[in-house]
Amino acid sequence: MNIEQVKVVLKELLTKTDLTPCVVGHRGVGKTAGIIQVCREIGWRYAPLRLGQMEVGDLVGIPFREGNVMHWSRPSWWPEDDAPPTLVHCDELNRAQQEDTLQAIFQFVEPPAEGLQRALHTHSLSPRHKVVVTINPPDGTYQVATLDRALIDRMVMLYVESDYQCWARYAASRELNSEVRGFLSGNSSLLAKQGAPMDMQVEPTERGWEMVSTLRQHCHFPGDLAMEVYAGIIGKEAAITFMRWLTNREGRPLTAAEILNGWNETVSTKAADQRDDLQAATINDLLTTLQLAPQLEPEQETNLVAYIDLLPRDLRFGFVKSLLRIPTVALAISQDKYDHVIYEAIRAIGAEATGTN
Repeated sequence: MNIEQVKVVLKELLTKTDLTPCVVGHRGVGKTAGIIQVCREIGWRYAPLRLGQMEVGDLVGIPFREGNVMHWSRPSWWPEDDAPPTLVHCDELNRAQQEDTLQAIFQFVEPPAEGLQRALHTHSLSPRHKVVVTINPPDGTYQVATLDRALIDRMVMLYVESDYQCWARYAASRELNSEVRGFLSGNSSLLAKQGAPMDMQVEPTERGWEMVSTLRQHCHFPGDLAMEVYAGIIGKEAAITFMRWLTNREGRPLTAAEILNGWNETVSTKAADQRDDLQAATINDLLTTLQLAPQLEPEQETNLVAYIDLLPRDLRFGFVKSLLRIPTVALAISQDKYDHVIYEAIRAIGAEATGTN
C-alpha cells in the first residue's frame, strides 16, 4: 500500500484498537512523515524513540532506592497519565544495537492483555496513549537485526511502497520545486527503486486471528486495504483464503446461531445438503457455543434435535457423544420426547463403552 493508504489504516488502528501497527518500508518512503501527519490530523502528541541510539536505561529509567525497595525513574519521553493522547513512535526497532535493548522494548510493543495496561518494566502506559513501530525491511540492503517470530506475531505489519501519484500530491501540497516535479512526472521510475520483497514471513497464529477478529469488529478499511492489512497479520495466503471465504457466501457452513435461533425450512434444507466438511464446521461451532452457554430455550432445544436428526449416522453419533459431555445439554436432549432421534445414538455410545454390539 502507499503512504496515504497506510495513514488511513493507522487512524483506524490507533483510534479504535489497542493493536500495535508496524510500518515496514524502504528509506525515504515517508514512514515517519506519514505517522507525524496522522498525529496532527487526529490531534495527538508525537513522541519519537530512536531505538538504534538507545540503551536499556533509556527505556526503563535509572534505578534508585527508597528504603529497602528499588524503583526506576520515569524516562523523560514517557507520557504521563493525564497528558494529552500521545503516540509513542518506536523508530528503527530492528536497528537496536544491543540485544537487551530489543528484549526490553518487546514488552512495550506487545498489545496489552484484556483489562491490563501496556507496560515497560515497572511503568504502565495509560490506555489513552498508543504505540507505533517502524522498521526497514531485512532484505540485505540495511544493517538491521532479524526480528524473531514471537515479536512479529504481536504486531500488525503494514508494508508501504513508493507510489508516484501519492508522492506527486505530497510534492504539490508542499510546493516542491516545479522542475523536479515536472521531471518526475515523465520519469516516475526514478522516484525510488524498489528493493527486494518486504516479506516478514508472517504466518497465521491464534493471536493473529484474534487481531483479525478485533479489526473486523472495530475497524473499516476501504477497497482492497482489508486484504493487505490482514496479510500483515496472518500472511498473504491465509488472508486471500479468508477474503474469498467472506465473498463466497454459498460455500459457508451454517452457524450455531442459524441452527439454534433461525431454524426454518431453508436452513433445514441447507443443513441436509451440507458436505461432511461443512457439517464438521457447523458441529464445531455448535459445541463451542453450547460449552460457553449451555442453557437452551425450548425452541433452541427443538432446533438442535432437528439438526441432529438430519445428520448422517456417524456424524450424529459423534456429535451426540460430545453433547453428552455438557451436563446441561445432556439433560435437555435426553428427554423422552427426543428418544426417536437421540436414543439410538446413546445406545450405540453405550455399546461402544462396554465393548458390545
